[in-house]
Amino acid sequence: MGKVKKPEEEMSFLDHLEDLRWHLIRSTLAILIAATVAFLAKGFIFDVLLFGPSKTDFWTYEILCRITTWAGVDGGFCVTEMPFGIQSRTMGGQFSAHIWVAITAGFVIAFPYVLYEFWKFVAPAMKENERKNAKGFIFISSILFFIGVLFGYYVITPLSINFLGKYQVSEVVLNEFDLDSYISLVRASVIACGLIFELPIVIYFLTKVGVLTPTILRTYRKFALIGVLILSAIITPPDIVSQIIVAIPVLILYEISIIISSVVYKDLLKEENKLVTKYKNDK
Repeated sequence: MGKVKKPEEEMSFLDHLEDLRWHLIRSTLAILIAATVAFLAKGFIFDVLLFGPSKTDFWTYEILCRITTWAGVDGGFCVTEMPFGIQSRTMGGQFSAHIWVAITAGFVIAFPYVLYEFWKFVAPAMKENERKNAKGFIFISSILFFIGVLFGYYVITPLSINFLGKYQVSEVVLNEFDLDSYISLVRASVIACGLIFELPIVIYFLTKVGVLTPTILRTYRKFALIGVLILSAIITPPDIVSQIIVAIPVLILYEISIIISSVVYKDLLKEENKLVTKYKNDK
């Protein structure tokens, strides 16, 4: 499928666009194939995965209940009931939800292949040593993404559902959530966390192209800390336990990103020194 790729120096702008088009087509096909599998596995996707956090016996609630009970803190995690219902108020609501959940699941499942197609597109523009140094890009990026997805599913989603499902402005108002609203919360939590956990990869490439340095990351560490705390306060219930649970992994990712940036920056300095030395010797 697609044309044979010409050597990089012979490719025109239109050739690059044609090449990009085929990478996008193959990525889309991979997502659709994975989405078809997810569509057929309706019972597992909805009853086990999607509605899992809405059940009182969900793994996260049991673990957090034990931890808070042991610590003597009342975090509201010992759930005995979920005082809300989920409903669909449109004729095509459930079918539409089925399709979009399948597409979301397809994107998550096919993410490594989408990365592979992205890598195939950008790799020819890189130097041989850069391709060797970034050989583990697809594996590491996929691992970070899936860790983020699991964090969003097992931490962010149940914390949000536990808080919002119980929250009432008055006993007169009953919590009957629309199916689309519930799915949007789960989808946003999972996909957003998956992308946030790609921070070390983003920092790697930004350092590689000279946009960031480890000095800049260290200088703005305190601002990053404030930003992470604000972010955790926005995406989690307003209690200190939930915010700490969310903030700690993101801060760890930031510190890992500083280490990665330092290693990349040192390599860049070594290459620059070699070029300077070679230039002086040639003169």
